[in-house]
Amino acid sequence: MKILRTVLWILGALGFLIFAIYNWQPVELTLWQNLVLETKVPVLALLAFAAGFLPMWALHRSVVWGLQRRIRALETSLKNTAMARQREAETPTMLPVDSAVEKSGKTAGETADPLSPADSGLDGGSGK
Repeated sequence: MKILRTVLWILGALGFLIFAIYNWQPVELTLWQNLVLETKVPVLALLAFAAGFLPMWALHRSVVWGLQRRIRALETSLKNTAMARQREAETPTMLPVDSAVEKSGKTAGETADPLSPADSGLDGGSGK
């Protein structure tokens, strides 16, 4: 595609060069009553081309810039959503437990007496 674009630019430049060679004549352009611009025909053609091309090129670049910003924002949003879903899948979910909370006893299999104090150590809680 780049080669085609290059060929078209070369053909356009060659066409303009041929036009400039055969039309290299002075032209008087009256800007105001006492202000006259004397220039060559190819310069006027180049100015007319630039006057039409530059605003459309600026509009095109602004649209491309806006669309690229939108694409970047959508890609970032998609990435953030995917990362959140991945974190959500990695995090284990807490399943509801059917049994009541176990009361810690003195040994692993022994349950504590419900009427005894919760902090029943071997010293009897005397702090010695």
